[in-house]
Amino acid sequence: MSEQAMVAVGVDGSATALEAVREATREAAWRGCGLRIVHAFIWPLMHVETGASEAVPEGGLRHDAERILAEATAAAKAANGRVEVRADLVTGGPAGVLLAAARAAQLLVLGDRGLGGFAGLLLGSVAVEVTAHCTTPVLVVRGEGRPGPVVLGVDGSAGSAAAVREAFTEARQRDAELLAVRVWHDAATTLSYSVPALYDADAARSAEQHELDAALDAEQKRQPNVRVRTQLVTGRTGRELVRLSEQAQLMVVGARGRGGFTGLLLGSVSQQLLHHAACPVLVVRHTS
Repeated sequence: MSEQAMVAVGVDGSATALEAVREATREAAWRGCGLRIVHAFIWPLMHVETGASEAVPEGGLRHDAERILAEATAAAKAANGRVEVRADLVTGGPAGVLLAAARAAQLLVLGDRGLGGFAGLLLGSVAVEVTAHCTTPVLVVRGEGRPGPVVLGVDGSAGSAAAVREAFTEARQRDAELLAVRVWHDAATTLSYSVPALYDADAARSAEQHELDAALDAEQKRQPNVRVRTQLVTGRTGRELVRLSEQAQLMVVGARGRGGFTGLLLGSVSQQLLHHAACPVLVVRHTS
């Protein structure tokens, strides 16, 4: 199995990780590639005994880790028995192991919260760290699976351009409509003070629509069979995309939009979706 062609998924024994395995299996089937299941085994680095003991000959931390991989493999086979599956127990911390696995994959899939999550946290720390640093697209499985469009947030940034390509591919694979959304700020309705008399709301809206259409044009020509609908929305970008996620089967965004500072690894919009979206979120980073 070629690693470069794989979809990779991280597992830790949690229910959310098993749902990520099922989603990753579907992605691998759509992409015609294999699936690599990875479990990070940190205990050897901490000099902890990982094997069986005299008291518990069938137990031990390594045995538990192998059980996690076996359960995940069974879940993948149940989801699609035609997908070739490889399961790896890798020594290291979860974030480092998953980032290394992502470098050899075309997509990394994660659950939104694992066994170590606290009830008050909306997104697990591993998912936050990996999504912030990963150059491979990361699909964070959260919310409920439902029919509906693939919703793409478009803002004209380099990260948005990369997200456009992935969104078209996801819509084609899922045989779903692609809803491309641009959130803009209409000065006539969003400002509390008077706008200049020369402000032309219709012209501003037309310019926003032109930018949205231009962002999609090249990919529409490459994938003409994808059904595309566009929508201009006024308001706060993160809030509006979270609202749209309630009717979507997948949200696709760039890792950082126009407003991102160089030192920030995830923009505020992608962070809002990762914490609050009602469906899975695909975060795509611009790498060139």
